[in-house]
Amino acid sequence: MGATYYRAESVSGDHIDDPSEDALFMLIGDLDISDNTFVVIQPDEDDPVWFTSVAVLNEGGYEIVRRDTTRGEIDVVTETGINRIARDLTIWMASRAFPGRPTQHTNSF
Repeated sequence: MGATYYRAESVSGDHIDDPSEDALFMLIGDLDISDNTFVVIQPDEDDPVWFTSVAVLNEGGYEIVRRDTTRGEIDVVTETGINRIARDLTIWMASRAFPGRPTQHTNSF
């Protein structure tokens, strides 16, 4: 059975379906500059409309790429704190569209 919403997969072959913030923290923490250099998170579908990746940098820290073709978004930043990366990605991914998930509506009172 595949992921309900998205899948995280590292170069080393580690993968987690619908990873939590803690699971993302662990995957990112396992990255290194020799053979496990990045992790990609995207919907578990044939032609995903968004993705995000985290790559370890030789000089230290991480490069984070977030891209959403439906919204015309592309963002590339560097960060050193794994906690912050995992939290920010979890929030960003929660606002993406997923097939079968109800659209979020806000009401003004």
